[in-house]
This record gives sequence, C-alpha cells and structure tokens, in this order.
Amino acid sequence: MAVTTEMVKELRERTGAGMMDCKRALDESGGDMEAAIRLLRERGKAQAAKKAGRAAGEGAIVSYVHGGRIGVLVEVNCETDFVARNEAFQSFAHEVAMQVAASAPRYVARADVPAHEVEAERAVLRAQAEATGKPPAVVERMVDGRLEKFFERVCLLEQAYIRDPERKVGDLVTELVARIGENIRVRRFVRWELGEAAPEAGAEGAPEAGAEAAQAGVGRA
Repeated sequence: MAVTTEMVKELRERTGAGMMDCKRALDESGGDMEAAIRLLRERGKAQAAKKAGRAAGEGAIVSYVHGGRIGVLVEVNCETDFVARNEAFQSFAHEVAMQVAASAPRYVARADVPAHEVEAERAVLRAQAEATGKPPAVVERMVDGRLEKFFERVCLLEQAYIRDPERKVGDLVTELVARIGENIRVRRFVRWELGEAAPEAGAEGAPEAGAEAAQAGVGRA
C-alpha cells in the first residue's frame, strides 16, 4: 500500500511522533496503521529505557480544577528548563492532571504500592478465586490476572488514558520521551475532592511525607 501524506498526518495525530518517524514506520509496516503505531510505541519504549538513568531535575507543577469540586496538582520532571517550557511538555502535564482528576489513582506506578497492600489485595483475590472451586493452578492465574486489574485501577501509569482507552498513561510518557529526546517522569500528584477529609496523594509511603514517586519504566532521579 502506498503511504500518503494523509496517512502520515493521521499517524502523527494519534502518536505525537515526528513526521519522518511516522513516514518510516508506515513504510516499514506496509501502510498498516495499527502496525505502525505498535512499531512507534516499541521504539519509544526503547528510547525511554536508554534515557532512564539521566537526571530529570527540571519540569513543572501543573494545576487543574474540575467543576469547582476536584482539584489536582501534578509534578512532571524533565532534564532541561527549555523542555519544561515546551508546549508538548506542558500539554502532557495538563493531560496527566486531567487524568488524575477523572480516574483518581492512588499511586504513580506499581512500584510505589506498599508491599503489605499488594499482599492484602492478593489474599482477598485468592479467597475469591478459591471459592470458585477451580484447581490451584487456575486459581493462581485468576489471582494474577485480577491483581493486574488492581494495578490498572490504582496506579496512574497503568490506567487507560481517558482520551484513548487503547493507550495507557505510561504509553504517553514513552511517546513524549521519543518525541522530545529527554527523560520524562511523573514524580507525584495530589488530588482534592470537595468534602474529603484529606487529599489523596500519589507518592511513596504516607501522603504527608511528600516522598518521591518515580515513574515505572523511566527510572528515578
């Protein structure tokens, strides 16, 4: 299939990748849009992994208020002040804040979920699975699958992106890393909802500690 300018533009809109990268991915995938998207994502993950160890001491704190009832603050880090002022970076940070407002995650990444909470959830899921009378091997598979759903619910980077459920929030990070060439991470967030006793904070340990929550797959500073 011949790759057209319209196809390249569509792929760019869907992934945020550069025009030449989109053209190359479409050429390599024979014009298959979904295959080109997968190819760009895999390349983005590889680039993100290479940049994981680089210090990300710059960035921005972005606020978002929804309907006067939900308020969010998000800290997103990058490597340079130049990128921190970049429109794509600022737009990404705003999208993350909107995601937190809409989906109410409790942690940034699965690595931030306390071990005791994971084990408690696993115990509940195992009891539920064993109640079905399935063989032990099937029970373990059921528990593992349901635990993945738990992480997708409580961890920001594991959540389905509110504008495109086919992508996770973590995919947005890797796409942005590939696009701008710097290490990017969502460090922490806090979410208030009118009438709550205390805000929900996405950070390691107790919310009041203000500890760092680093992005899974991109690395800690």
